[in-house]
Amino acid sequence: GRRYLPLPYVVKGMDLSFSGPLTEALRKYREGEDLRDLCFSLQETVFAALVEVTERAVAHTEKREVLLTGGVASNLRLREMLGKMCEARGASLFVPPPEFCADNGAMIGWTGLLAYRHGVKQGVEEAVIRQRWRTDEVDIPWRR
Repeated sequence: GRRYLPLPYVVKGMDLSFSGPLTEALRKYREGEDLRDLCFSLQETVFAALVEVTERAVAHTEKREVLLTGGVASNLRLREMLGKMCEARGASLFVPPPEFCADNGAMIGWTGLLAYRHGVKQGVEEAVIRQRWRTDEVDIPWRR
């Protein structure tokens, strides 16, 4: 699909919510909109929100470098959108080679090891998922 269908999204500070665009896309699909156009529109909308939040972070921190990693870094459209934002702000975008653009257990394991070495010990039965946990509320002992 290449036809963009407007979808709502919410950005509050650095927090994103994607329930709005997904709900609206499902509604439009049920009304007969083309699935390819909806997929295209979802990608454009979600990436626009990611770029907006990244631009806000660049502005607030006065950083001049953005590093795009993980599985999403393989997406050429996101690279393009972030690249344009970085160019407009005088920042540089860095993306690892494709073979390193994957979600992987090594980074999760490394974070666990850092946490363990800094006294963070939690049993599986004590672990909880906090869906609305803000990244600025997470205590990271090794970064104090």
